[in-house]
Amino acid sequence: MDQNCVLQRVILPRDEDPLDVRPLYLDEPETTNCHVASRRSATVPPSAKVSFATYFNAFPASYWKRWTTVDEVVLRLAVRGTGRIDVYRSRPSGDIIHIEGQYVRDAAEWADVEFTVSLKPFEDGGWIWFDVFTDDAPLEIREAAWTVREPLPVQKVAIGMTTMRPVDAVIALRALGEDPAVLEVLSKVFVADQGDVKVRDTKGFAEAAALLGDKLEVIEQDNLGGSGGFTRGMFEAIEHSDADQIMLMDDDIRLEPDAVLRSNAFARAAAEPVIVGSHMLNLHSRARLHSFAEIVDLNTCFWRAAPGAVTDHNFATDSLRETAALHPRVNATYNGWWMCLFPREVVRRSGYPLPLFIKWDDAEYSLRALEHGFPTVSLPGSAVWHMPWTDKNDSTDWQAYFHTRNRLILAALHSPYDVKTNIVKHGLKLTLRHLLSMEYSTVALQQKAIEDFLAGPSLLFDSLRTALPEVRKLRAKYSDAQTLPSAREFPPPTFDQVRAEAMLRPSQSRITTAKRAAKSLLHNFSKPAPDAAGRPQMNVPALSARWFLLGNLDSATVSTADGTAVAFYKRDPEEFRTLAKRAVRNYRRLGQEWDQLKRVYREALPELTSTESWRKVFER
Repeated sequence: MDQNCVLQRVILPRDEDPLDVRPLYLDEPETTNCHVASRRSATVPPSAKVSFATYFNAFPASYWKRWTTVDEVVLRLAVRGTGRIDVYRSRPSGDIIHIEGQYVRDAAEWADVEFTVSLKPFEDGGWIWFDVFTDDAPLEIREAAWTVREPLPVQKVAIGMTTMRPVDAVIALRALGEDPAVLEVLSKVFVADQGDVKVRDTKGFAEAAALLGDKLEVIEQDNLGGSGGFTRGMFEAIEHSDADQIMLMDDDIRLEPDAVLRSNAFARAAAEPVIVGSHMLNLHSRARLHSFAEIVDLNTCFWRAAPGAVTDHNFATDSLRETAALHPRVNATYNGWWMCLFPREVVRRSGYPLPLFIKWDDAEYSLRALEHGFPTVSLPGSAVWHMPWTDKNDSTDWQAYFHTRNRLILAALHSPYDVKTNIVKHGLKLTLRHLLSMEYSTVALQQKAIEDFLAGPSLLFDSLRTALPEVRKLRAKYSDAQTLPSAREFPPPTFDQVRAEAMLRPSQSRITTAKRAAKSLLHNFSKPAPDAAGRPQMNVPALSARWFLLGNLDSATVSTADGTAVAFYKRDPEEFRTLAKRAVRNYRRLGQEWDQLKRVYREALPELTSTESWRKVFER
């Protein structure tokens, strides 16, 4: 089979994969023991039915119909034994239609089977898949793939990976190097190593490097954050390779190597250049699809799930064929850079990412590319496993600074709406919520972010090196940012469990919420209990750390979202008043100066994203 004709290989779990990933590859009854012989071959036992209507093996036909020049696909596979193969498709509604089938009888040698399916009815949604049925004998299948009859144009891909976690990076590099088909499409792999412990010094690196050979280039540089690391990968690919595509990927992922092949094939077949994004699967619960497609709501300037997109879907309990919501085509406006591919033309026309260190660089880039005529497609079946953001609360830790500043920059650059009123109202509401929760470090970082945004874009490149040290120094002053491994490191709480239980009940109405807010606000102007600073009143788990609870306490130990540490929150009325006044002042300025700031940032955009500006950063 000509690999340039392959759109999507049918793949199976690796030997080292945990059992909970199996539903992503095979839909089978618990009583069926389909034997997986390799990544590309399996044996269906007698009297069994196995379906390939799964996330990784069904063909997302509607995306290929909408965005590529492919008008029909050919399912090709080799079979041996006895059984039946049936091909199905779905409608956008999730309704299932049988297309055609073929009975294989007593095939003692490997026989080739193929089915041709038109993509004509898939404009609004739908997948294609095949099922295998057996009677009293087994059926072996191998080398199944969704293909086209005429080869796609050959295009190579350069991968840019930024790392602070060398162990994870080595695992990802090894996964790339172990697959011959992936190696065939790879031009280069650029690793921007920004950590204190270097990738070259990490166990397993030599083996991974040997697999990749001269395709691998490790570049050691200062910690310039995700935007500095990813931009380095883009920069090297554009300036020092002839790669047709540039793929960015995180280091802290578990890679399904076929995601590289599928993104590469999709971009090669695209009618016009498009950004090809991969989905996020939950690294901690491997059968769960965490992020399907996302958009930036330019009215509120927040990211969220795209209209119609499912979130946190568990394929172990709800298969593709059983979940109607997975069958309509969903349109994204950006894709996270846990894994995302850019045709060379997109980078050439759109420029490089903004120097934002972390947060919002991926969303901003897709919005900017869209303004140049390059949409983003989040492609089903192309995915990596990554820790979901619901397992961490980076909006309250040191990253709160970057969340706030960079969101304002994105809004100033790209929102067509008059968003200043929404931004000011939401910002003040959020500030009050954090203050009532005794999260003073978060508010301090947010206010610094606003002040730095108000100062204009001239210091953004310098901030790649200075912002993180400044943020850490500022945050270290506050007790809510200082952690110990467990609540056992602190004195036991003073409140009894019955009182704690009552305070944890959420509000049931707006009136109750308003009364609670007023009560909490009054409480925060009162003097704390004398012993509260030395002994917590409650131990509060991360999921219960809400303003309506913390706002009525004088102190508490609060767990971090990932469960690895605990901080001692202490109410400070003076700090509450100081930060509240600062927030009111900053948001007033933000509203008054917003229109002028929009002009300043938009005028600065070409320089902020230019080759020469980034070249100077990397040459330092």
